[in-house]
Amino acid sequence: MSATLRFVVFLTIVLGVWLVQHLYVGWRLWSLPVFANGTARRGLLSFLVVAFVTYPLGRVLFGVGWHGVGRTLEYLGAVWMGTLLLLCVSLFVVDVVTLGGFALRQWVVGARTGAVAVALLAAAVAWIGGLKPPRIVELEAAVPGLPAVADGTTIAHISDVHLGTILGRRRLAMIVNRVETLQPDLVAITGDLVDGDAGVVEEMLPQLRTLTAPRGVYSVLGNHEYYAGRGRSRRLLTDAGFTVLDNAAVEVAPGLFVAGVPDARGGAQTGGSEADLDQALAEVGGSAVVLLQHSPENERRIADAGVGLMLDGHTHGGQIWPFSIPVKWVYPHIAGTYRVGEMTQVVSRGAGQWGPPMRLFAPAEIIHITLRSPETMRRSP
Repeated sequence: MSATLRFVVFLTIVLGVWLVQHLYVGWRLWSLPVFANGTARRGLLSFLVVAFVTYPLGRVLFGVGWHGVGRTLEYLGAVWMGTLLLLCVSLFVVDVVTLGGFALRQWVVGARTGAVAVALLAAAVAWIGGLKPPRIVELEAAVPGLPAVADGTTIAHISDVHLGTILGRRRLAMIVNRVETLQPDLVAITGDLVDGDAGVVEEMLPQLRTLTAPRGVYSVLGNHEYYAGRGRSRRLLTDAGFTVLDNAAVEVAPGLFVAGVPDARGGAQTGGSEADLDQALAEVGGSAVVLLQHSPENERRIADAGVGLMLDGHTHGGQIWPFSIPVKWVYPHIAGTYRVGEMTQVVSRGAGQWGPPMRLFAPAEIIHITLRSPETMRRSP
């Protein structure tokens, strides 16, 4: 299947789901007493039509050069996207409990009204959560083979910022300020720094270049870097002063390597290069290794290859509860710290958002990791 055909299929599916969501919510709101008269129903119908076109219209207007209007409409449409998802979930729960309204009939109207109120309240909380700067998560990680000279090395782990038309300079400033406060030895970016339009992020290059660390900033490509164009995204990251680890490793301290592989799924979908763990680790010998990879998968194979610390992102921790539930089905290691044999795996919830600029029970974060040898960890009280 060609890239163009894949895009057409993807766009058709997305618009179809978008339409079904609006039809379902409109159908359920139509039955509520507040929309019982003709004027209210015409207002509801008009709102849903406007809401349906806001996000795609914003994308189109931005693309043709109407950046201010386009960006505003896209942002409002993205907030509605998250609100609509929560409305669908809450109303669907009521439908399941009441068997589509055929059971507990005396409670159906009240339950649907309550579901709408809960969804709108959750959306407001999620929107406020999306505005907050990423929190700092402090942790220590034991890295087998870590030499004494590298014990205490600190890493600021950043993932899934999704810089673009919705999250831009303000979010980037939050992240740079957090990193400046932490003063890590190095910064590790595990993909999706770019959302989908590398051209928009190129305008932020002067600001990106302020994201620095004494031993360097290292990045791998996530699936969204591929969607934005692998070559252009790679050049953007390089121009920002970052070292892009494309199946490669760099010695950042005597006996300590940072290695990285590009996102295999993004590469497979767009025809780009795929992850090659053997190539990435070819030069490390028996040294301690920190591996950067976008998606939290293939943990056992990576641990068996001798990696001591694996850093991932991609999942956003579900971003908006309850969507963490299906995400966890796909990626059991959804967020936090895990042990796989002798390897420690750290999965970030991300420092930004994708789609709706909202967070509910999955706060944005930057993970500040201190590397320790297993012996040092055992001696700690």
